[in-house]
Amino acid sequence: MKEFTYVITDKEGIHARPAGELVKLAKEYTSTVSVIKEGKKADAKKVFGLMGLGVKNGMEITVQIEGEDEDTAAAAVEAFLKENL
Repeated sequence: MKEFTYVITDKEGIHARPAGELVKLAKEYTSTVSVIKEGKKADAKKVFGLMGLGVKNGMEITVQIEGEDEDTAAAAVEAFLKENL
């Protein structure tokens, strides 16, 4: 399992457009991709799950990725977060 933390820098936090793009990216991989905020866990392949976390600017999230393509998935998700959130 791969795991990393990231602090959201987007002034609106995780909102609809980047959440949808993150879901699209996560679905490209067979690995399970989860986003955790303050102990609450969401499947990164489901937009309502991500939006339900209510992640705002300045909050720290933990991303967990587990599966056969976890290395490439982790690199892609981390790059996405840095570029978009």
